[in-house]
Parts: sequence; structure tokens; C-alpha cells
Amino acid sequence: MIVRLLCGPLAGRVLQTTDAPWKGGWLAAGEAGWALYVPGHRDPATGIVLAEVQVTIPRRR
Repeated sequence: MIVRLLCGPLAGRVLQTTDAPWKGGWLAAGEAGWALYVPGHRDPATGIVLAEVQVTIPRRR
């Protein structure tokens, strides 16, 4: 499966994963910190998944 990342610190990057479905996850790019990417659209013809950044705000405990 190929995942194209949209927006955020990893915008424009392409990941190649195993054949298992990708449910999204936390990814980091150098000093950019952490970003949560979630699958937004899967092209049925190519199988390419477009993933969008989801902004999250840390909670205080």
C-alpha cells in the first residue's frame, strides 16, 4: 500500500507499507515534532491512500 501525506510537517512524503490496511498513526519529521495522520481517501483503482494531518492539542493532567 502507498500512503501520500497531505499538509503538516510531512506534506508531500510518500510511505510504502505492507499489504495490511493502514489505520493512520503518529509520525515525526526531524525537529518538526509529532503529527497524527489519518487516512482520508483510498483510490480504488491504484490503492493509494491520501492521509491528512489531524491537529490535536495535548491535555493537561
